[in-house]
Amino acid sequence: MAAKWSQKTVVVPAQRRGCHLITPKILREIEGDLSGFKCGLAHLFLQHTSASLTINENYDSDVQADTETFLNRIVPEGRSAPWKHTLEGPDDMPAHIKSSMFGCALTIPITDGRLNMGTWQGIWLCEHRDNASARKIVITLNGI
Repeated sequence: MAAKWSQKTVVVPAQRRGCHLITPKILREIEGDLSGFKCGLAHLFLQHTSASLTINENYDSDVQADTETFLNRIVPEGRSAPWKHTLEGPDDMPAHIKSSMFGCALTIPITDGRLNMGTWQGIWLCEHRDNASARKIVITLNGI
């Protein structure tokens, strides 16, 4: 069997600040290509520095809200925050820090044409800005 590749850029519409479960959208966008892989890897890369990707709870939305609360408590914002980078607004530098904490890339195994995640795992887009724009995620599939 020869290895094969597939790549697609998925655009997620602008979201409010917080953590958003995007697994259904990602699967809708790649299902045609994904079904052709018996074994492989899916790599998701977010092309932005003020949002992040992570895998976490896909059932109870309280986990998403609690994660946002945690991030806002540990990364200060506003006039009392010590950040020098404020040209793009008071939420921009905190967004960069939060993005670095979770990161901008995920790698998920592909097994029998599906993303091989645990029962309670989902893909989250974490939006760290108050007035965000649409976000682009490059998804690369590789395998057999």
